[in-house]
Amino acid sequence: MNNHRHLKRTIGAAVLLAASFLLISCNSVENESQSASLLIVEGLTGLDMQGTEGFFLQSDVLIEDPATGASSVRADSAKATFRATTLEPDPLLGTSQYNDIQITRYVVTYIRADGRNREGVDVPYSFEGSLSALIRIGISTSVSFVIVREVAKQEPPLFNLRAALPGDILNVTAKVDFYGHDLANKAVRATGMLPVFFANYGN
Repeated sequence: MNNHRHLKRTIGAAVLLAASFLLISCNSVENESQSASLLIVEGLTGLDMQGTEGFFLQSDVLIEDPATGASSVRADSAKATFRATTLEPDPLLGTSQYNDIQITRYVVTYIRADGRNREGVDVPYSFEGSLSALIRIGISTSVSFVIVREVAKQEPPLFNLRAALPGDILNVTAKVDFYGHDLANKAVRATGMLPVFFANYGN
């Protein structure tokens, strides 16, 4: 029971931190960008162990089939909700299809609050993935993507959690940088954050 209350407090604090980061930094535009469009991450969501969507992810490092005893690992997905808008609030000539944004790739980096961020030791390795999503101006669009790969659960530090004591949880923040371009081929970028709680939750 104490572990459960501690986990709820930890999740609550991590969600508030990630939400505050979204408010102040998810609208970042690459310095070299000349795009007239702005890509905004309106939200990042994951699933808890009951399959309920929320602003965090509970990631099980080992899945065991109670009927057969067979074990396996499974990638975890997240959902990003994007909105595209113009840098100029009221463009003199209006908008066109050239203001729409094509997202092409993303990079996931895991961060610990205590600053211990050695990849493959303290946190999983960062990775890059491909996306193909068109975000039209003024229309919110949700896209699912892999935020934790299967291979990460077969390497330290996630592999080590298989033999951890009940209640042992690795709490990280997944920083996700999304890259793309408007349809005039000018670069855009946006960043979102999602708290992730890794453990051998049991089945």
